[in-house]
Amino acid sequence: MAGLASSGLILRSHTGARYRFDPGALCLELTTTGGPGEFRRFEVLHTPADLAAWAARSRLSPTPDLDISQAEVDTARTFRDALFRAATARATGVEPVRDDLDVINRTAAHLPLTPAVGPDGKRSWAATATGAQLLSTVARDAVELLTGEYAHRIRVCSGERCHLVFVDTSRPGSRRWCSMEHCGNQHKVRALRERRGEKG
Repeated sequence: MAGLASSGLILRSHTGARYRFDPGALCLELTTTGGPGEFRRFEVLHTPADLAAWAARSRLSPTPDLDISQAEVDTARTFRDALFRAATARATGVEPVRDDLDVINRTAAHLPLTPAVGPDGKRSWAATATGAQLLSTVARDAVELLTGEYAHRIRVCSGERCHLVFVDTSRPGSRRWCSMEHCGNQHKVRALRERRGEKG
């Protein structure tokens, strides 16, 4: 997984509440943009500007100047859906479908983003990059995740009606929630109500 610092993405629940979600890997950040099947209603990647905006919010930030085509946005959605299915399969102890792995591998085969050291000693990126380079970097992170030491710690949030995927990199390996301030807190509230004999 790309060793890049991240404090997580800011997401909004169906009630409008904002919360922070850190999926633990760059590639899993992309799965918050929509998904296959029933998750298509959450789709946010429609234009090159949408994909660039996601990159700016991701742990790749600061991102390079990006020249993204509409075809690369379509590729991003195809790759993301394959990754979503593969990661969810791994989280449930099922082998990912070969076609999904082929999509991930094809995306990773392109040249990735080229990192550079800036005058201030911080990481930057060399030149303007294409959407294919951006997606290759994300796909290579997916390959590392799915084949690495934390592959067995890919999880789906335990919250009711929550399908966010994350990798548990905590030392005890006991993470259950997408976010303690969201699904974790909701679980605590429900448990308290049950102990008190309340409904709802």
